[in-house]
Amino acid sequence: MSRYTTVSEFQHDQAECSGILLTNLGTPAAPTAAAIRRYLAEFLWDPRVVEQPRWLWWLVLHGIILRFRPKRAAKAYAEIWTDDGSPLLHISQQQAAELQTALVPLFAGPVKVALAMRYGEPSITAGLQSLREAGARRILVLPLYPQYSATTTASTLDAVTRELQHWRWVPELRFVNHYHDHPMYISALVNSIQTTWQSTGRPDKLLFSFHGLPQRYLNAGDPYFCECHKTARLVAEQLQLEATEWETTFQSRFGPEPWLQPYTDHTLEKLAKQGTHHVQVICPGFAADCLETLEEINQQNRAIYLTAGGKMFHYIPALNTEPDHIQLMADVIQQHASDWLTIPPQHDNPSERAKALGAKS
Repeated sequence: MSRYTTVSEFQHDQAECSGILLTNLGTPAAPTAAAIRRYLAEFLWDPRVVEQPRWLWWLVLHGIILRFRPKRAAKAYAEIWTDDGSPLLHISQQQAAELQTALVPLFAGPVKVALAMRYGEPSITAGLQSLREAGARRILVLPLYPQYSATTTASTLDAVTRELQHWRWVPELRFVNHYHDHPMYISALVNSIQTTWQSTGRPDKLLFSFHGLPQRYLNAGDPYFCECHKTARLVAEQLQLEATEWETTFQSRFGPEPWLQPYTDHTLEKLAKQGTHHVQVICPGFAADCLETLEEINQQNRAIYLTAGGKMFHYIPALNTEPDHIQLMADVIQQHASDWLTIPPQHDNPSERAKALGAKS
């Protein structure tokens, strides 16, 4: 049996287009233990995410984690679920639609944006399939992870190339590794912070909270930690903050081993006990608000700070669908696919020429 898909990948009368695969991490389909169990089973089994011997990790994952964590996580997801469903998915769908609108005037020929999630739905396979059906012979993958990590960016590339192994006619493929220091990204973060300050005032301390990683990933050469610090430093410089007015921290740790430090929750508790009255937190590593920002930061960590004696806490939302965020995405795509912008649309009829050469369809 052929290893390739049985779906026809070639039609003589199909016009070519440029394809953009916009990706993010993913979300459960519902705030239920069953849906979260399916999601976590896929997410936590990825060897890029958890670097442990497979046999040992399978026992831990299926014997302990998937037995207890889904029920607890369901309560957290229920706190942020909306009438539109998962905030991450809904925001990502809006981002894809607005990016599509922004890109059409930039391309001489047709361009299509498809959304995919690394885990859950819509899957990487589904996103790529929609681009193939649209006639994309050129595909640029834009993972919405500003800072590169093997656990996120590289895992996305794994999934894309794994799917393409089943395609007979592989498209030209380009991949965005990171944009942690892109001037428009830094400017968008600065604008977001300044907009918040207009209504809340400047805080005593601004925390840049990024998703954590095990410390040994950094020791093994993952650049994520350094790129997070560079993002925070560039934003702080544009805001002209003193060294005492901001700090980079890491959240969402899991398991007993040391993760990147300082930890966000510990830092907030410490600041409150030291008498810091007003703290604001921004999470620049998240392109769309999700469980880790809406529930972990704006609920759990808010409570930690206020319970420890803090007076004012504000979470600065992710960039989401802010116009300068969509424009950043468009600019990143322009940089990585500049030669695609001028490819003209097809006006001839390749189908008739193919038939003249003896093609049956």
